[in-house]
Amino acid sequence: MTERTQSSLTVLLRAWEGGDRAAFGRVVQQVIGDLQRMAASRLRGADTPSLAAGDLVNEALLKVMDSPPDWQNRAHFFATMSLAMRSVLIDHARARRADKRGGEWQRLTYTLTGVGEESMVADLLTLDKLLTQLAADDPRAAEILQMTYFAGMEREDIATVLGISVPTVDRELRFARAWLAEQLGRSDLQA
Repeated sequence: MTERTQSSLTVLLRAWEGGDRAAFGRVVQQVIGDLQRMAASRLRGADTPSLAAGDLVNEALLKVMDSPPDWQNRAHFFATMSLAMRSVLIDHARARRADKRGGEWQRLTYTLTGVGEESMVADLLTLDKLLTQLAADDPRAAEILQMTYFAGMEREDIATVLGISVPTVDRELRFARAWLAEQLGRSDLQA
């Protein structure tokens, strides 16, 4: 995305926030490819036959459509969308688990992708519980982990959204990964 496109996205987000309903459609047109890739990444390896990437994007957009937050910039939008996608995935997993016709726990392959990282598999509900627990102890580390893995945001974008430096993002992310690995009882995850 070029700097001009990023700037126009910020303008559209502010117009949408200001009540311009047509701006919402223009925002979606501009970022739908990014949102689809983000959703596909979150669903990769998941046993979710009733939830496709498009469904995940649509449900997440519905969550933010009626009451958009105070958009700061493009990175803030994608961070918010990552939270909405996480919420949709959690709701979907809970519904499948509670299914009276024999629904079982929804298991997702959750891969920590990146240079030098190994994959780890965790139940989505367990992951949600752990992220909630981490947020109680260290809200910023939990938020950075959330933006990294649910939104696939770059370190620079996370730093911009949170108003911190990239080295601080790196430190918090190392801590959050180590904490998560410890909680999951995995010693093979690189911190």
